Amino acid sequence: MSSAVSANNTDRYVIGVDYGTLSGRALVVRVDDGAEVGTAVHEYRHGVIDRTLPATGEALPPDWALQDPEDYLEVLRTAVPAAIAAAGIHPASVIGIATDFTACTVLPALADGTPLCTLPDLVGRPHAYPKLWKHHAAQGQADRINALAHERGEPWINRYGGKISSEWQFAKGLQLLEEDPEVYARAERWIEAADWIIWQLCGAETRNVCTAGYKGIFQDGQYPSAEYLAALNPDFAGFVAKIEHPLLPLGARAGGLTAEAAAWTGLTEGIAVAVGNVDAHVTAPAAQAIDPGQMVMIMGTSTCHVMNGETLAEVPGMCGVVEGGIVAGGYGYEAGQSGVGDIFAWFVDSSLPAEYGAEAERLGVSPHEYLSGLAAAQRVGQHGLVALDWHNGNRSVLVDHELSGVIVGQTLATKPEDTYRALVEATAFGTRTIVDAFEGSGLPVRELVAAGGLLKNAFLMQLYADVTGRPLSILGSEQGPALGSAIHAAVAAGAYPDVPAAAAAMGRVQRRVYEPDPERAKAYDALYEEYRLLHDYFGRGTNDVLHRLRKIRNEATK
Repeated sequence: MSSAVSANNTDRYVIGVDYGTLSGRALVVRVDDGAEVGTAVHEYRHGVIDRTLPATGEALPPDWALQDPEDYLEVLRTAVPAAIAAAGIHPASVIGIATDFTACTVLPALADGTPLCTLPDLVGRPHAYPKLWKHHAAQGQADRINALAHERGEPWINRYGGKISSEWQFAKGLQLLEEDPEVYARAERWIEAADWIIWQLCGAETRNVCTAGYKGIFQDGQYPSAEYLAALNPDFAGFVAKIEHPLLPLGARAGGLTAEAAAWTGLTEGIAVAVGNVDAHVTAPAAQAIDPGQMVMIMGTSTCHVMNGETLAEVPGMCGVVEGGIVAGGYGYEAGQSGVGDIFAWFVDSSLPAEYGAEAERLGVSPHEYLSGLAAAQRVGQHGLVALDWHNGNRSVLVDHELSGVIVGQTLATKPEDTYRALVEATAFGTRTIVDAFEGSGLPVRELVAAGGLLKNAFLMQLYADVTGRPLSILGSEQGPALGSAIHAAVAAGAYPDVPAAAAAMGRVQRRVYEPDPERAKAYDALYEEYRLLHDYFGRGTNDVLHRLRKIRNEATK
């Protein structure tokens, strides 16, 4: 885009780079006031590698999701220079750069940071590639990690709601060891992509407190013990050596931009590179939502819920609580839903009748806009459906990625807009379940702040306010994570003393844009009770049919 903000020779700028699931976005932001002056997006050439390995054509097993690290570097080579050009500024006026990443997206590397998948003899080995956050094939390892932790009374397990996710570093690392021990042995470093990309920018390995705490089981100054890891698998006892490294706080300076990275980006060698961060957690400062009780929902293909608290509490099914995990001086809490926008996209891609697509095209709107308009015209409960939002498993509060979606109440009269609305409602019920878990643990949630691509859907936003019974504020930027990264870049460059100060100047939010409608909220209370019954029936062991069906499917696809 071209800049709507005039630049002068005294203005200083920073760049935030947001690495998403399918693309990377660079955003140029003015330091003084947070004005966004230029942006560019680079779509990953390989996207999500979840069917076949491009190097060999080998079919991947169910629940795998890989990426190619070359796609991450291409974002630096293409999106960053393009964003600078769009901003119309001189590169020399940029004083810092910061990134955020999906997590846990983790890769095996040599001691110098070389990804194993780039080595000629390992290019055909799936385990040599980065495992994307939604790689869920390590559920069996996660189950063992959890069972043993509870059996031994490990003190860290309740900091994660009682369950470690199959998405995280230890489960994926154990899967690597047990399924490809040669690649595991070759992996001198097991590193979050959030930290790996910073290594490429500043030439030195760093690790951040956010990913180490939330995804790497780092609590109270240590990782799980070698004795515990050996009890999981004797060859896993030394795993921590692959991840151990001094941890830096968020907003810290990781180093200076190398000459090579300066050539990629067109920026000045030596400018500040901030410590790595996670897309969800970096968004809270961008939304000026870092006070206790403000829960930020970063809503896209999935939803991540983050909130600061003044006290340490154990919330059943949360993803984790980390001191300094969002901003220094507070306890950062995280929960999440594994599928939200992905569920809506799946429905449109797989189940939209041709006549609906044609009508949307005639009206000049997307299928999602068309279905949302039809669904918005309905009264609460009119479709007679209740759905469970587990099409990509359940991250919170059940922490079980082998669960699957359920839709109850369909008849021959059920229309596509009925199912679409039920799926939207299911994701809102999932968020309400998370809010209830926090409040039940003594952490009040007084405001929801929405960020991410889904906030453009007014029907969905109002529905979330009605279902949760809470006012919904909106991040005042379409590029929340990238803006959050830019805020951290400004701190790393010394323009602000800390992240709260930078957020106050550079962040933006529209307060209470959506208020719950009392009548609809009351009607949703009744539907939510039905959702809770199904949630516990299928998700807490009363009927394990979803697990049995997955097992049957996996056997049939071998």
